[in-house]
Amino acid sequence: MNNYNLISFAVLIAFAGSIYSNMAAAQERKFSFIRDAEIESIIRTYATPLFQAAGLEPSAIKVFLVKDNSLNAFVAGGQNLFLNTGLLVRAESANQVIGVIAHETGHIASGHLVSRNKAIGGASTKRVIATLLGSVIGVISGRPDIGQAIILGGTSIGQRGLLQFSRTQESQADQAALRLLDRSKQSAVGLLNFMKILQDQDLVSSRFQDPYVRSHPLTRDRINTIAHHVESSPFSKKPTNPELVALQSRIRAKLIAFLEPATLTLRRYPESDTSISARYARAIAEYRKPDIQRALGAINALIAENPSDPYFLELKGQMLFEDGQVEAAIPAYEQSAKLVPHEATIRVSLARAQIESGHDDLLDPAIRNLQAALQREPKVPSTWRQLAIAYGRLGQDVQSSLALAEEALLLGKMSEAEYHARKAEQALPKGSPDWLKSQDILNATLNRKEQSERKN
Repeated sequence: MNNYNLISFAVLIAFAGSIYSNMAAAQERKFSFIRDAEIESIIRTYATPLFQAAGLEPSAIKVFLVKDNSLNAFVAGGQNLFLNTGLLVRAESANQVIGVIAHETGHIASGHLVSRNKAIGGASTKRVIATLLGSVIGVISGRPDIGQAIILGGTSIGQRGLLQFSRTQESQADQAALRLLDRSKQSAVGLLNFMKILQDQDLVSSRFQDPYVRSHPLTRDRINTIAHHVESSPFSKKPTNPELVALQSRIRAKLIAFLEPATLTLRRYPESDTSISARYARAIAEYRKPDIQRALGAINALIAENPSDPYFLELKGQMLFEDGQVEAAIPAYEQSAKLVPHEATIRVSLARAQIESGHDDLLDPAIRNLQAALQREPKVPSTWRQLAIAYGRLGQDVQSSLALAEEALLLGKMSEAEYHARKAEQALPKGSPDWLKSQDILNATLNRKEQSERKN
C-alpha cells in the first residue's frame, strides 16, 4: 500500500479488448478502475459534442477510467464508455482522444452492442456485462477519486471475444465517427493519426500488441477510408481548440504524476518547465514523495494564480487531509465544491473531512453534501457508508440503518441489507416515506434472493 491508498476488490470478468490466443497470455491479469472528477469532466468536454451529434443524451452515458498502461477503449453494457489511462497518457493530442471517443460512440449509435449480444447469445453476454459493471460498482466502494484512492478491481482477462467487434462493425463505426466529427465541426486528423499508431502495432507479436488492436481489427481499407475523408472534409485543417490542448496536457500530467514514481515525474517535468501542467505534476510528485511543505507551496502558488480552479483547490484539500490536517483541508474542499457543486466526488471528500474533523456542528453540512452527491451518483456504496456514519454520530439510528441497508444492497450483501432495513422498518411509522423506503429495500432483497434460487 502506497501513500495514495490502494483498495483491493477482487472480481472476475471477461474483459473487453484483452483476448489472448495462448495459455501464457490467458493467465489472470489485474486491472484497476479510478475516479477523478477533473479527468472525467475533461472527457465529458471531449465527448459531449459527439454524443449530441449522435442523438444520444450525454448524461445517460457513463464514463469509466481503467488504470492500465495499454492503449484501449471500449463500450459495453449499453451506454458505458471505458477508457484506459494508457490511452489518455500516450495520445499525442486531444484530437486523438476525441477521435477514439467518436469511434466508440459510433458503435453505440450503430446498435453494435445489441447486434453483438444477439449474435453471441443474450444470457451469457448479460452475465458477463453484469459482472463487468458490477465490478465497477464494487471497486468504487472505496474512496472515490484518484488523488485519494486508486481503486483496484482485480479483473481477469477472459479468452472469449465477447466484447470484440467484427471488421465490418469496425468499418461501420469508423464511418459513423467521421460523420459525428463533421457534424460537430471537428477534424478527423486525430482519428487518422491514432489509426497509424495502431498500424505500427500490427508488426508486433499478437502476444505483445496493445488490446485495442486485438479488439478492434485494423485493415488498410479502414485507414484509407479515414485518410480519404481527411482529404475531403472542410474541417480537416481546423486547429484543435487551444483550451482542449491545455486540458489534454493536464490529463497527462495528472495521470503521470499519480501513476509513475515521483522521481520519474520530477525528471519528466523539470523545474525549467514552467507550464501549468508541469507545475501541477511537480506538486503531485512532491506530495507523493512525500514532501508536504514543498507540495503545499507548489499548489498554493498555482491557486494564487488560478483562484477559480476547483481542481487545484481539491488537490490542496487532499494534501492536507491525508497529512492529518483535517480541519485545514475543509476550507479548500469547500471552495472547490462551491465552484463545481455538481461534482459528486468532491462533495464526498468534503463530507468525509467534515465528519472526521470531530466537530458535531459539521455533521449536518456533511449530510447535505452526501445527499447532494447521492442525487448525482446514487450507486456508490461508500457514499451511503459515510452517510450512515454521519447519521449515527447524530444519534439518528433509523436513518443510519437505511443508509447501511442501501450500501449493503449495492454490494450484494442481501442478508445484511435485509437486517438493516428490518431494523429501520420496526422503528418507523407505517406508510411514512422512510418506511416505504425500507419496504423497497426489503422487496429488492427478496427479488434478488428469488433470482439466485432460480439460477441454482
